[in-house]
Amino acid sequence: MARGRHIRRKRFGVVAALAVVAASVLLAAGGGAYAAYRYEQDRADVILPGVRVAGIEVGEMTRREAMRSVRSAAGEQLDRSLTIRVGDRAWKMTAAELGERAAIASAVDEALGVNATLGTFDRFWHRVRDESVAVEVDLAFRTRGDAVDQLASEIAAEVFEPWVNASISLTDDDDRLVFNEARAGTKLPVAEAADTIRAAIDEGVARVDLRTIRVPAKTTARSMGPTVVVDVSTNRLHLFEGFDRVKSWDVATAKPGWVTPTGVWNIWDMREDPTWYNPALDTWGASLPAIVPGGPSNPMGTRAIYIDAPGLIRIHGTTSPPSIGRYASHGCIRMHNGEIERLFEMIPVGAKVVIVGHRPAGAAEWDTPASSDI
Repeated sequence: MARGRHIRRKRFGVVAALAVVAASVLLAAGGGAYAAYRYEQDRADVILPGVRVAGIEVGEMTRREAMRSVRSAAGEQLDRSLTIRVGDRAWKMTAAELGERAAIASAVDEALGVNATLGTFDRFWHRVRDESVAVEVDLAFRTRGDAVDQLASEIAAEVFEPWVNASISLTDDDDRLVFNEARAGTKLPVAEAADTIRAAIDEGVARVDLRTIRVPAKTTARSMGPTVVVDVSTNRLHLFEGFDRVKSWDVATAKPGWVTPTGVWNIWDMREDPTWYNPALDTWGASLPAIVPGGPSNPMGTRAIYIDAPGLIRIHGTTSPPSIGRYASHGCIRMHNGEIERLFEMIPVGAKVVIVGHRPAGAAEWDTPASSDI
């Protein structure tokens, strides 16, 4: 009996010892897990080793440290220059000046978010062994704001060259005609230019050439239509089709004390058998009727072409054929009735009238130009 009790006590002791060992192992494991948990808690804001943002190693950095490191690297790209050319003109800007921005905060947050993809012990293992997780995070660059659009508009304004329509004009002293050939203009399509600049920023190129387009003139010598030219120095009226003179007639222009105004004017009205309204009832027209209806006795003859020159200036017929070719009017341009009737059919309202030259110094009333054969 005593021996049996001894055997039972011995077996109980072995079991107890095993239990103690097991308990010790469990306690050690639990302590290790707790230690690993506390270790990771203290490093919750520290990125795991082997995480890179746009090639920049940010492992074992805090969020603030990583932001500073990535921002420094991103600055190199944002400070790179882009040269924009249009022909022989150039504009140089940095990517940052053109509105490019780096999404640094979101990239660093993504790098820090790698922590959450691993368990506590895995994170702990990578840290204590300095073992890389080998994760690469992209850094996004985007162009925002209106800096590119503003630059495209500024460039367009600088390179714009207006088209020139064909026309007949005068020299500064109004003594000679100038035949202005049609010339195409140049403009920069603003929206297309802005898109090209943005693409160059995204691609990281150092230079971009913008495309201009040719803008043809709206009026050429062939399409400009008729122009009436009155030369006061010779008392001749010429009809041009484009730059070709197709007909000429003698006219009367202003006598001394009166002016047939030089300049480029427009025809605003044309009338057959016009009514004449006396413009000077108190002076030179005092002896004439206030109104003369259209007919043989009308001072404006059978046709009147009204132009927008100052002084109620008209090209009209006459009841005084001998005055044609002379300095005899109060400013209007007189023609023989038959000749103005022909001119009347050859020009439209809206046509240009160019008055050029000056009455010779010393010319008296009823004089003719020195070159005249009247």
